[in-house]
Amino acid sequence: MMMVTRSFQLFVLFIFTLTIVITECAKVTQNPDVYNITKTIIHSAVSKGAVCLDGSPPAYHFDPGFGDGVGNWLVQLSGGGWCTNVKECLDRAKSDLGSSNYMNPQEFQGFFSKNQSANPEFYNWNKVFVRYCDGGSFTGDVEYVDPATKLHFRGARIFTVVLEELLAKGLKNAKNAILAGSSAGGYPAMLYCDGFRNSLPNTSRVKCLVDSGYFVHFKNTVLGRPFESIYKGIATLQLQGSAKTLPKSCTSKMKPELCLFAENIQQDIKTPIFISMSAFDNIMTQYTLGGGIYGCIQEGTCTASQNKTLQEMRSDFLNAIPKGNNPKLRGVFIDVVHHHTSLQKQTRWSPVKPIVVHNLAAPKAFADWYFDRNYTYLIDERSLPLPNDS
Repeated sequence: MMMVTRSFQLFVLFIFTLTIVITECAKVTQNPDVYNITKTIIHSAVSKGAVCLDGSPPAYHFDPGFGDGVGNWLVQLSGGGWCTNVKECLDRAKSDLGSSNYMNPQEFQGFFSKNQSANPEFYNWNKVFVRYCDGGSFTGDVEYVDPATKLHFRGARIFTVVLEELLAKGLKNAKNAILAGSSAGGYPAMLYCDGFRNSLPNTSRVKCLVDSGYFVHFKNTVLGRPFESIYKGIATLQLQGSAKTLPKSCTSKMKPELCLFAENIQQDIKTPIFISMSAFDNIMTQYTLGGGIYGCIQEGTCTASQNKTLQEMRSDFLNAIPKGNNPKLRGVFIDVVHHHTSLQKQTRWSPVKPIVVHNLAAPKAFADWYFDRNYTYLIDERSLPLPNDS
């Protein structure tokens, strides 16, 4: 009996020791720069009609803050292009861009890194990544659902229910807060910026960040056609003529599709906004000039005519963004690297390989602006794009 007891004690000790070793190894091998967060589905949203294209409930990924960051919140609206007709939206509804049923864990990195040396200002904040599943930049609020397609255009409702849930989770008590948006999520980060601020009346510092989501209305009718077509498709499907989610100050003067251009709504936004983007954003250039432009920029083989068009696009872009007379309210960081989005990229939004303008890296420029240390308004003066790996 004594021998059995002794053997059992040794076995328990072995298992305990092994558990410690495995746990410690996990701690050592875990990468704070890149880690996965599972989705949180808002099942209650269905009763409010706040659903993805396929009617499934919306979702987000939440990583709670720690240390002195527990009172600070970073909320990012994800991007992923748009669907502009029924066929595109039906296809999208069968993917994670149109249904929460297909959403896997989200990789957090860059602006969401937990590594203090890589992300010194925001590493321990509460971080929320809101999944984009409506195809219309969180703008739709259409009650009717065609029984033939069963497509739901309810992006605006999704934003509302996610915000309500986050407020209940502790966002309402935030000391500092940021609403960010990347690519197709950039426009709603501006559209809902004031509403986000108004929902946090006791928060001392609330600002918004647009990451590669400021697509402009080019003066040249040929250059302007692609985004006009995209936004007209969104207005037709998602707004269906009512445009009730867009600012009346804009829709009273122009067509709803034109109010989907950030330049036409920015003047009435009171909350401070920071725009980080390339003057040669590679989604903007490829949508406008075709996929072939990527290769010639990467290889440095663009023709004189192509370079002239790129310079024309840059000029229109710089004329559209907020002017630099009040950088406290409108900060910008405009580079010339032919890339798209930075926030969720370890090699862009970190000290590893940041984009730099006038010897200042984008993450540092934004942090200084956000914390009122220096109101940054930086534009790279180079008139032609640099390759994406520059």
